Amino acid sequence: MKAKLPKKKRKHQRANTAMRVFLKSATGVTRDMSASGAYFWTSGTYAIGESISFSIELKTAGGRMMRKCKGEVLRVERQDSSHVGVGVRITESTMESA
Repeated sequence: MKAKLPKKKRKHQRANTAMRVFLKSATGVTRDMSASGAYFWTSGTYAIGESISFSIELKTAGGRMMRKCKGEVLRVERQDSSHVGVGVRITESTMESA
């Protein structure tokens, strides 16, 4: 299933970056992210329109931080039997020390 958001509708520029993602029952790694969205590889089953909560580990000069996010799944791409790409619009986020 693909429901790709056209680039002209994105609010923020995406940066290609690989950071650890922590979900309720899985972990993953980002392919890219922006202030308002993220795309990451993980395991599990996700559906377009589903609410999702996850955290992204950020390494800063001051130490590790966690960006805790809530969002909506916009895109799901099955890579193989154990990996799926998930595109998410972030609707809420906070930064916390790790």
